[in-house]
Amino acid sequence: MKIKKIGILGARGYVGNEVLNLLSQHPKVHIHSIFSRSKCGEKIEINPTSSLIYKDLSIENLELESEDAFILALPNGEASKYVNAIHKHNPEAIILDLSSDYRFDDTWSYRIPELNNPISGTKISNPGCYATAMQFMVTPLKDIIIDYVNFFGISGHSGAGATPNSRNDKQLLSDNVIAYSLVDHLHEREVKKHCYEKILFTPHVAEFFRGILMTGNFFLTQSTSISKIMQLFETFYVNHKLIQIQTSAPNLQQVRDTSKVIIGGFEFDTKLNRLSFCCVIDNLLKGAATQAIQNLNSAFGFEDNLGIIKSN
Repeated sequence: MKIKKIGILGARGYVGNEVLNLLSQHPKVHIHSIFSRSKCGEKIEINPTSSLIYKDLSIENLELESEDAFILALPNGEASKYVNAIHKHNPEAIILDLSSDYRFDDTWSYRIPELNNPISGTKISNPGCYATAMQFMVTPLKDIIIDYVNFFGISGHSGAGATPNSRNDKQLLSDNVIAYSLVDHLHEREVKKHCYEKILFTPHVAEFFRGILMTGNFFLTQSTSISKIMQLFETFYVNHKLIQIQTSAPNLQQVRDTSKVIIGGFEFDTKLNRLSFCCVIDNLLKGAATQAIQNLNSAFGFEDNLGIIKSN
């Protein structure tokens, strides 16, 4: 099978670096080009034998070649001009956008690999990290939950990006947890559109670097048992090797630097028919880069988890 050529636009950020690391060890793709504003002309340190040089990311100097797919690792709001340039250069090229720009656009394929059908088009919108964790928790329960689901999420400060801001300020974060966007967070809207409409979500950031811990509270249509809930989740995710269901509440040390999803800590309040449990993922990998590779694999007709090396 022909090796697929990949172009990466904006690979300098945390997620871009993870995408680069995964692709560099993928057996069926080749990193053909990488574009950057700040590093244009510099050598790319992928491996000792690599001779790649960062190309100019500026739209007026963009030199696209014979790439089969392009991954856009750009800040929110910057994708459209590059999408237009790529489409003009090669309408058949696959475009995968890591930003939020097309998550609400029905002409793009939005896909969480373990929850949605294979990719059928050439334009892919990668899900957000918090939204991914929430949907892993909600989806198996959609037929038995009522009313609003309340989520409390806490992320490492890598989720705020590398550009200095109030959510990655080390002095402010020291021995601290910061709440932000308490109403109508972008990922709350994302889950409402793609999974379940009645979502309440409050995000927080802490001084650790990577990982997301999500705790959810659900009201069920009837009383149940923890064993039945465990069986429901284990059956739902039985064919998805990156997802693990456990009795105890998961913690971030179990998933950091891996592509795993761990769901557990199920507790049930019989007086209110209230179910509470947790989900942990690495926000830079399963919350972003891992899904990008899985979705790219799907678009090429490969097995979803091909090249996903950080799974143990």
